[in-house]
Amino acid sequence: MKTTNEIRSDFLEFFRGKGHTIVPSAPLVPANDPTLLFTNSGMVQFKNVFLGSEKLGYVRAADVQRCLRAGGKHNDLDQVGYTARHHTFFEMLGNWSFGDYFKEDAIAWAWELLTKVWKLPAERLLVTVYQTDDEAFDIWHKKIGVPVERIVRIGDNKGAPYASDNFWQMADTGPCGPCTEIFYDHGEHIAGGPPGSPDEDGDRYIEIWNLVFMQFDRQPDGSLVKLPAPCVDTGMGLERLAAVLQHAHSNYEIDLFQRLIQAAAQATHTADLDNKSLRVIADHIRACSFLIVDGVLPSNEGRGYVLRRIIRRALRHGWMLGQKGPFFHKLVPVLVEVMGEAYPELVAKRELVEGALAAEEERFAATLDAGMRIFDEIAARSQGNIAGSDAFKLYDTYGFPADLTADIARERGLGVDMAGFETEMEEQRRKAREAGSFGNKASMPAEVAARLAPTEFLGYDRLTEGGLQVVALLREGVAVDQLRVGDEGVVILDRTPFYAESGGQVGDTGELDEAGTRFLVEDTQKFGGQFHGHVGKLTAGTLKVGDRVLGAVNEARRAATVLNHSATHLLHAALRRLLGEHVTQKGSLVAPDRLRFDFSHFNPLSDAELAELERQVNADVRRNYPAEVHQMGMQEALDFGAMALFGEKYGDQVRVLRMGEASTELCGGTHVGRTGDIGLFKIVAEGGVQAGVRRIEALTGQGALDYVAQEEQRLDEAARLLGGNAADVADKLRSLLDRQKKLERELDALKAKAASGATSDLAGQAAEVRGVKVVATRLEGFDAKALREAVDRLKQQLGDAVILLAGASEGKAALVAGVNGSAAGKVKAGELLAHVASQINGKGGGRADMAQGGGDDGPALSQALAGVAGWVESRLI
Repeated sequence: MKTTNEIRSDFLEFFRGKGHTIVPSAPLVPANDPTLLFTNSGMVQFKNVFLGSEKLGYVRAADVQRCLRAGGKHNDLDQVGYTARHHTFFEMLGNWSFGDYFKEDAIAWAWELLTKVWKLPAERLLVTVYQTDDEAFDIWHKKIGVPVERIVRIGDNKGAPYASDNFWQMADTGPCGPCTEIFYDHGEHIAGGPPGSPDEDGDRYIEIWNLVFMQFDRQPDGSLVKLPAPCVDTGMGLERLAAVLQHAHSNYEIDLFQRLIQAAAQATHTADLDNKSLRVIADHIRACSFLIVDGVLPSNEGRGYVLRRIIRRALRHGWMLGQKGPFFHKLVPVLVEVMGEAYPELVAKRELVEGALAAEEERFAATLDAGMRIFDEIAARSQGNIAGSDAFKLYDTYGFPADLTADIARERGLGVDMAGFETEMEEQRRKAREAGSFGNKASMPAEVAARLAPTEFLGYDRLTEGGLQVVALLREGVAVDQLRVGDEGVVILDRTPFYAESGGQVGDTGELDEAGTRFLVEDTQKFGGQFHGHVGKLTAGTLKVGDRVLGAVNEARRAATVLNHSATHLLHAALRRLLGEHVTQKGSLVAPDRLRFDFSHFNPLSDAELAELERQVNADVRRNYPAEVHQMGMQEALDFGAMALFGEKYGDQVRVLRMGEASTELCGGTHVGRTGDIGLFKIVAEGGVQAGVRRIEALTGQGALDYVAQEEQRLDEAARLLGGNAADVADKLRSLLDRQKKLERELDALKAKAASGATSDLAGQAAEVRGVKVVATRLEGFDAKALREAVDRLKQQLGDAVILLAGASEGKAALVAGVNGSAAGKVKAGELLAHVASQINGKGGGRADMAQGGGDDGPALSQALAGVAGWVESRLI
């Protein structure tokens, strides 16, 4: 029986033998694609190739793409654990032709792999084709030999022309074409009919492979135009295929899932291996781990919120199994064992994954038990439906995602008023939409982008260049022919020395000048991902499309920015050496005045760690390594030791920055000539950004020197105030603090003595009300602590007593009430204090024998105190 790992390897080796380039899986977070929350199919990383905006160095490819469907349009989360084939995370086997082979080879190779290599019985396979795709039908029947009765034509079954299970399209317009799907027949003993039949949703016939033939370009009017270079895009779910090859009916019965289910059962002390909660946990550990590997961490927004939902769903199912303690992160070693060979990045980031999951478990454990009690109360009073306001309360107060509430409600036969929940969530949803906008902030009209070549960047070698041609002008996002004095707009040039903001490095500023025309460049942004847009204002002359200008970058600003950018690379390397290989960059800002570096780590850095980090970076600065730039292929770069940053889109040729033995990374930014140019590196702040992400802020060069000088000035000023010099500031301050503590102790003793005398006097002045001593008065100079001590002493002195003392300062009154002895049965300190506080615009509360509060100081306080005896008497009657 083939293992899942063997099936994955068989597929890649088969297509390697057919001349395909084997490409690695893209991350679950799509690079530079604002339309997708997660990579949900194999074609995502090739989308720009199909759209014609990107060319590759090969025309045949094969891969195993990790995919996630747990958010946005494609969301299978609710079905996971309850069906045989739904998953959040899954692997998609795919082979691709970019204008090379087409239907005949794609079909022949699919059949060869299934029947010759994996030896599936041909009589168990059934295929579908699009209704009018006679070419595919004839290939299957006449060349492959599939009987006519096992070839099903599927027409437009989704309410519109070409809206069919067997017609694929990327969007409403663009590349599209018919597809042919291969189904496996599990046998007559399984309910269900063939595709296209009324009972096609049964489990007898299971789709295992979809071959898409992109041969048309769909026009806005719905018509189809043939593509000059048709392509092939295939997808085969690894889990489904493994179930077929391992003679299992459910995906959860394959070797990979059985190992994870056993581990989940052991971690949750569950004997029933068929429990659906174990399926959920086994599925979710894959999704959560690979999301973390690909740079997503739990949060309340965007992708991080989806991850948090999946984690908490898994934890809740563990809770249902009786596992109240941490368990989920303990499954990571088993996942690494079964999938680490195929995905070495999982092995490399095991520590990060375990830490992120453990932290989230700890965070949720504090709320899950309490939240479930609240849910039980809500469910008890619900009449078949959980109110939207209650669902929101569970979300907002107890951290229950709405789908978790819906999941629990469904198991109890209840619905959830999601419309009401959405109303409650309106503001949060608005913020989430803003946070979930993953696109470029700079955009340009499509018709302009279509006619322009990408901007040639000259700024690695020079900061001033003449003869630059204006190829487009934008004003308020609209293409114009010219800009006049005073106009704010964007200038697109054919070439430029200006660096456009990317990779954390801010865009350049400067000027565009020519023959009396002057455009002040206030920022440089990438428009459409490949055009450098010079954003600013025309301050002299008129600028027209076709004009040629001189571009001059602000050299001082670029030079300061360069120091900070190179320092972030040294910082990143030092962090990994000091803290571990789990540290990866999570974001950065490289500006002329500072650098900010976000990285994955779960604990604050100690003072000693920060000092060592700073020492290591400055040591690399002093070593004065040359900053070498190399252009090479991606795989060559990885072999060279380069570290690729998560979320970046890299082409076939990449730019590698190497600074001696300290750092080797892929980077398109601008950098120093040697590390010694940085001069000095100084950390000024370290803190948390979100769970599992820390942030360091630092300065370099003159900025670092200025910071050190300012700190020395502050130290000198402190020394003068302490009557010493900088060398003995610590000793002087320690002596001053010791003296202060001694004085505070003496003052406390004096206050205690004064309070003792005052309470003795008060005890003698206490009124008697129905056998109970009552004291209600104001004590000058007493704070809340002194008032509490005075109440305790009066209780001891008076026995059966009701006491309310007030102290005032700066217009505010502190109140302390106490009840002791026989009075405690009828008089409660909290009620007394609330009675008095309500008369002076105050509030407070506490135990039956002691309460504390406050309010306004004024005439009302005296009146309230005078009325205490009467109030007490009313309670003692």
